[in-house]
Amino acid sequence: MPTDLNPISQTSAVILPVTGTATDVSGAVPFGIYTASVDFLSGAVDQVAYVYKKLGGDVLDIEITADNVYAAYEEAVLEYSYYINMHQGKNVLSSVLGSQTGTFNHNGELLTGPASSSLYYPRGGGFGLSYARRVGDTAATAGGFGGTVPQYSASFAPVKDQQDYDIQTIISDASDSGVNERGDAVPYAGLIENKRVLIDKVFYRSPRAMWRFYGYYGGVGVVGNYSTYGQFADDSTFEIIPTWQNKMQAIMYEDSIYTRTSHYSYELVDGKLRLFPTPSYWGLDDLDDTIWVKFHVQVDAFATGSYDNGVEGINNINTIPFDNIPYANINSMGKQWIRKFALALCKEMLGQVRGKFTTVPIPGESVTLNHSELLSQAKDEQQQLRDKLMEMLDTVEYVDLAKQDQELGEAATNILKVTPLPIFIG
Repeated sequence: MPTDLNPISQTSAVILPVTGTATDVSGAVPFGIYTASVDFLSGAVDQVAYVYKKLGGDVLDIEITADNVYAAYEEAVLEYSYYINMHQGKNVLSSVLGSQTGTFNHNGELLTGPASSSLYYPRGGGFGLSYARRVGDTAATAGGFGGTVPQYSASFAPVKDQQDYDIQTIISDASDSGVNERGDAVPYAGLIENKRVLIDKVFYRSPRAMWRFYGYYGGVGVVGNYSTYGQFADDSTFEIIPTWQNKMQAIMYEDSIYTRTSHYSYELVDGKLRLFPTPSYWGLDDLDDTIWVKFHVQVDAFATGSYDNGVEGINNINTIPFDNIPYANINSMGKQWIRKFALALCKEMLGQVRGKFTTVPIPGESVTLNHSELLSQAKDEQQQLRDKLMEMLDTVEYVDLAKQDQELGEAATNILKVTPLPIFIG
């Protein structure tokens, strides 16, 4: 005998309502990052009505809940924040390398460190050339004419008939003892340890070289203004010449003395110095000859230090102190992107749900659900939204904005070229 079934309800237990409820949003979103914002709660509620209408909820039941829509809305906001922060990170990374970073919780929110710089325009418009300055700083150090890596000066007295000298050992010994071979304190005491010494310059210095240029013993053998008065000292002529000319002549003359009359050269290989020719009289008691060395100590590639010298802090885009973008600071364009992306996420969830039931039997017939079409559309819409957002962001990077300003300036200049100038009537 057939049994009459009396179900409690003849409607599906899971149907998307016409609109949402603000008090339900906080308990439904996975992360709860924006639940303190009243505007976010209102946006999530409105998203339910938007999804209901776009997916035809008034024609056919939509088998997802309002909670699913709230979660999709939060994900869409976070996705938008992610792409905007990535875009801004590319803009400013060069200028913020070495600056202070922070610590973050599991939601990506700042726990310690500076205030979130997500919404701040960097000093110098993002074109502070900070990375270029660091490259130049390193090059200056290697060239021996500047930089922030300390340079030191060391010296040693060559020994008669000894051609080879181990500069690394000489400097290391002085660093360990704190004094050089003459007993004078050295500024690099205790700094060398087992670090490699990088030699920047080797030279033999004698103060006698410049005496000849500026005039000594009455100007005998003086080279003053080479092109006019030759062998006469400056104080015996009456030419008026700029100071820079004498300075340049002095530099060239000293270089000439160093190159042509020093009679010494050297070879430096891995901290080992070889003098040419072999000293035949150095080291005698009646001579005060010294070889000088300028050097710096090789530092670790990942050195630590204060934020001021830029060797600790931000080292890549992942350590920039960017917080999640506040919901209130997302404008109309951003919120429309969020709505569309959340709708695509809801389509994907609906497709996943309907995919569990390929067909639904009804009396005398069956209904085939459109889960495959929903999943395909959802994936395509999400990718299109991402691509359009990234394409737009790529065109407004700071470098591109500078190029646009350049083109605008050139165009304005060309217009002015063909614009009739006003006639002045006095």
